[in-house]
Amino acid sequence: MKVFVAGGSGFVGRSLCRVLDERGHNVTAASRNPDASELPASVETTTLDVRNPDLSDVVAGHDAVVNLVALPSHSQLRNRSHEAVHLGGTKHLVAASEATGVERFVQMSGLGVDSGVQTTYFRAKRRAERVVRESALDWVIYRPSVVFGDGCAFVPFIEQITPPVVAPLPGGGTMRMQPIWVEDLAPMFADGVEEARHAGKIYEIGGPEKPTFAEIIEAVCDGVTVVSVPMSVASVGFSIAERAPGVPFGRDQYRVLRHDNTTETNDVAVFGVAESDLRTFGAYLQDKK
Repeated sequence: MKVFVAGGSGFVGRSLCRVLDERGHNVTAASRNPDASELPASVETTTLDVRNPDLSDVVAGHDAVVNLVALPSHSQLRNRSHEAVHLGGTKHLVAASEATGVERFVQMSGLGVDSGVQTTYFRAKRRAERVVRESALDWVIYRPSVVFGDGCAFVPFIEQITPPVVAPLPGGGTMRMQPIWVEDLAPMFADGVEEARHAGKIYEIGGPEKPTFAEIIEAVCDGVTVVSVPMSVASVGFSIAERAPGVPFGRDQYRVLRHDNTTETNDVAVFGVAESDLRTFGAYLQDKK
């Protein structure tokens, strides 16, 4: 099978391309600035900007397209907005796939998309899912929780936003997350590319544990003590912070922190995987020390 991986030289893309290559597929990794240094030699690379309305030339000739292109939820770049990349980029990839005879379209969305949380990130992701579901393609949608691993953005982001010694968190950081290791997630994505039984399905995927945000911060940042900040006070603080250039959070992040980001029924079992088989976030951090 010829597989086009949009975002293929990115964090999740590198792992997926390796798995697909090992399974014998012809893989093209496409990114704005493709980097082949961490990809198998047999994986081809090509330049891709999903904001381009006509992507037919780069998509043509492939049997499957995987859309992993994503911005961090806290990104606020005007020229690369969530609307332009997550929604517009999905529209352009879907249109090109329909026009060139692609059979399978795999979309990486995000856990919490259907929770009703009103942020620019989730709104764009929700609308992008609708584009995929309403297409003429055989589609599969994945909604993973936060993904961690070597080269991820999650751990550096935690380190960036956490002050030394004392970390004030809205409501004490009781929001729960379900981090999943990228090397556990990539084979599940590859199954979605290959297996007909996954067509038309939406999968919510998480790791084996559901730590609170406070527990995650304490695990990443040794010696930090979390203190609780009333939600009303935090709301004002996040609103002020949003106006400061370079600050990686604002009102959208405040809204997210009020809701758990966990699965009701973890769909890893669909792929023949038990939660107990998955690597925990804590084990990963311990191995890195």
